[in-house]
Amino acid sequence: MQEFLEKLQAALGPDVVQTEAADIEPWLSDWRGVYKGQAQAVVRPVSTEQVAQCMRLCSQYKVPVVTRGGNTGLCGAATPDARPDNIILSLDRMNQIRSIDTIANTLVADAGCILGNLRRAAQEQDRLLPLSLAAEDSSQIGGNVATNAGGVNVVRYGMARELVLGIEAVLPDGEIFNGLQTLRKDNTGYDLKQLLIGSEGTLGVITGVALRLHAPTHVRSVVLAAVESEQQALELFRLVFGACGPRLQAFEFFTDACLDLVLTHVEGVQLPFGDRHPAYVLIELADTANEEALTQLLEEVIGQALEQELCVDAAVSASLAQLQALWRLREEISEAQRADGPHLKHDISLPIEQIPAFVKTAEVQLRKVSPDCRLFIFGHFGDGNLHYNVSRPAGADKSWAAEWEIRIADAVFEEVMAYGGSISAEHGIGQLKRHAFLHHKDPLQLKLMRQIKQVFDPDGIMNPGKVL
Repeated sequence: MQEFLEKLQAALGPDVVQTEAADIEPWLSDWRGVYKGQAQAVVRPVSTEQVAQCMRLCSQYKVPVVTRGGNTGLCGAATPDARPDNIILSLDRMNQIRSIDTIANTLVADAGCILGNLRRAAQEQDRLLPLSLAAEDSSQIGGNVATNAGGVNVVRYGMARELVLGIEAVLPDGEIFNGLQTLRKDNTGYDLKQLLIGSEGTLGVITGVALRLHAPTHVRSVVLAAVESEQQALELFRLVFGACGPRLQAFEFFTDACLDLVLTHVEGVQLPFGDRHPAYVLIELADTANEEALTQLLEEVIGQALEQELCVDAAVSASLAQLQALWRLREEISEAQRADGPHLKHDISLPIEQIPAFVKTAEVQLRKVSPDCRLFIFGHFGDGNLHYNVSRPAGADKSWAAEWEIRIADAVFEEVMAYGGSISAEHGIGQLKRHAFLHHKDPLQLKLMRQIKQVFDPDGIMNPGKVL
C-alpha cells in the first residue's frame, strides 16, 4: 500500500491525497452513524483528469474505490467497508457550473456541485431545475444522479434519470467517458449513460452532468386535504390529476401518526384543522403565470372533492407564508423521526392503485411479527413511493430497531413484492438493502447486471460490498 500511496501523492499532490488518520476519520461514517468502514486515504481531486490519474493507479494496484458525494444517502452506499486498503474519492472540490444555456435549456455542471446551488443558479437565469429533495443544500448532483434521486416533484418531472441529457465519467481503468452531450435526440446506438445513472458508484465515477431545465413555475398554490383512508387519497389523486394535468407538481401523503411526531418534536408548527384525521394529502399546483386562475382551479377541484366525499376537510394556502407552513408539516417528518429515535426505514414503491390494499395487509403481517410496533407512513403518493417506516413500541428501548430490523424488513419486503412493487424507490441499495436486493431481484436481471459489472469493472474495485 505504501508504494501505491507514494505514487498517488506524487501524481496528485499531498493537498489532494490525505493520508493522516485524523484527516481520514470524518469520511469513514455515513451521516446517520449506522455504517463505518476503513480507508488508507481520502482523495479530493479538482479536475476530471486528476480523477482519471487516480483511477489508473487504483486499477494498476487493484485498490478499491468508494466515491463519496454529499454523504446524504440513507443506505450506506458512499461509506467504505472494512477493507483497510480502500480509498475514498470525494468530488467536493469539483463544484463548478460549466454552462447554462437558456435557449437549449440545459445546465452542465461538475459532479460535486450542491444541488441547491444548481437550482438557485437556474432560477437566476429564469429557469427551473425541478429535482428537489430534503437534502438539496448538502447533496451533490453526482450523487443524486448515481442514486437516481427522486424527491417531491417526480409526479410532474420524473426521477433524476429523466432530467439527465449527458454524463462525463471516469471508468475503473482511468478512461474518460465523454458523454456530456446536451442533445434531446440522439439515436446512435445504446444509451450508455443510463448504465451509470443509479449505479451507486459501482461502474465508474461520474464527474460531470448535463441536465435539462424547464420553464420556471413562479405561481404555486397548495392545499392540505384531510382524508379518512389511503383509498380516499387514491380517489382524490384520480380527480386532481384528471382536472389539473401537468400543473400537478406534488401529491404527498402522511398519516396522523406522522403529524403527531412533527407536532411533538418540531417547534413553530400548528395543527392544520380543528379536528384530527386519519391521514392528510398535500397537493401543490404550479404554473408559469396567473396565480388567481391557478388558485381558482385548485379551489374548484377541492370543492368537487368535498362534494364527492373524497376528503373530509381542506385548507388552501392564501399566502406564501401559509404555503410554507403547510409544506413544513410534510417536510419536517424525517427530522421528527430522528428526534423520536431509531426508525426502520423502508423506501418502497408500488403500483399506485395497490397502495390502499398494501397498507392494510402489510400492517396485518407486521402485527404478527411485532404486535406493538409503531407505523409511520408518508411519501410521494402521486408516483407510488411510500416511506414505510417502523419504530419501537411505546416505552421500548432504542435498541429495539437493531434487534428487529431484519424480521421487520423481511415482512415489509415480502408484502411489497406480492403487490408487484420495488424494495427501493429512490434511496438505492447500498449496504442496507443488498441482501434483500439479491433475494428479491429477478435472477435473469441479476445475471445481466453482473455481466455489465464485469465489463466495466473486471477487477471489482468500484464500491465493493454495495449493490451486487
